[in-house]
Amino acid sequence: MKKIFLLVVAACLLFGIRAMSQGRKLNVYGIGFYNLENLFDTCHDEGKNDYEYLPGGTNKWNGFKYKNKLDNMSTVLAEMGTDVIPNVGCAIIGVSEVENAKCLQDLVDRKPLAERGFKFVHVEGPDRRGVDCALLYNPKLFKVSDVTLHPYVQELEKDSTFFTRGFLAVSGELADEQITVIVCHWPSRFSGGFYRESAARQVKVIKDRLIKENPDRKVFVMGDLNDDPTNASMTKYLKCKASIERTDDDSMYNPWYNVLVKEGRGTLMYDGGWNLFDQIVMTPNVLDRDKTKDYKTLKYYKNQIFRRDYMIQTEGKYKGSPKRTHAGGVWLNGYSDHLPTIVYLVKEAR
Repeated sequence: MKKIFLLVVAACLLFGIRAMSQGRKLNVYGIGFYNLENLFDTCHDEGKNDYEYLPGGTNKWNGFKYKNKLDNMSTVLAEMGTDVIPNVGCAIIGVSEVENAKCLQDLVDRKPLAERGFKFVHVEGPDRRGVDCALLYNPKLFKVSDVTLHPYVQELEKDSTFFTRGFLAVSGELADEQITVIVCHWPSRFSGGFYRESAARQVKVIKDRLIKENPDRKVFVMGDLNDDPTNASMTKYLKCKASIERTDDDSMYNPWYNVLVKEGRGTLMYDGGWNLFDQIVMTPNVLDRDKTKDYKTLKYYKNQIFRRDYMIQTEGKYKGSPKRTHAGGVWLNGYSDHLPTIVYLVKEAR
């Protein structure tokens, strides 16, 4: 019964795409993001504060738990995008809170991702805990051409010894077009808003430079931004707009603003309320701003908070929130404290 329902949903979505394109055949591409919540292996990395994720650490992290974590993460990552693109899923998925390249290799080697041939991009960063951002991609759909980890630069002199995640910019070709994905994990809420506003200023400089070099390049900024779409880091400093009509060449479009504000949905729960930190925003050249319905180039179609029942806590104090790996010092064999997000693009098939 469940399979029949999913087939009906997929058929309705595809019908909607075809109707939107006035009978033209459109290809659909998914770009996602997922905070993997502490994907650590069981070995110590020199210079990193990873001790809680060692066999003798507070989480008593061992090979059995690590294997289960990989299985759980690979299941979600492989299912992301399949509501709209069955049997294909996302072409690109940014991830955060990954310890190292070994974890990423172990992840893409799991059967759900290995069957699609997923690869990864990773640059070791300066974070003291050792958590980095990375990019997973299907090489049949996305061809990588350039990778740069832009460091987070402290704007306050007194913080010159503070190190945090940089901004991983991955450029390449999707559907024969040049795109760049900037994967971020901005400073935590405990750091104060200034540090995320600083991150937004720095990411905007990177985005502006990329567009200046190639105005046709489509740029996506994604990540666990530790801010909601309504915060100043997004609205004032990255200049994200909540509606397509309000965007201009200096701004970005944020499809998540109304998801949080008008629909009350989010990607992580705190004190019984939803936040939406996991965002994917885009440059205006991805939008059909003039409503011409010209899909000869990649155009934004829709967005989605990806969730499955198995990803949600069903009992106890945190019922209804994303099911974590640990909670209250107890191993739950869960997934992540965040839900993934996806944006879908369409382009007329040749």
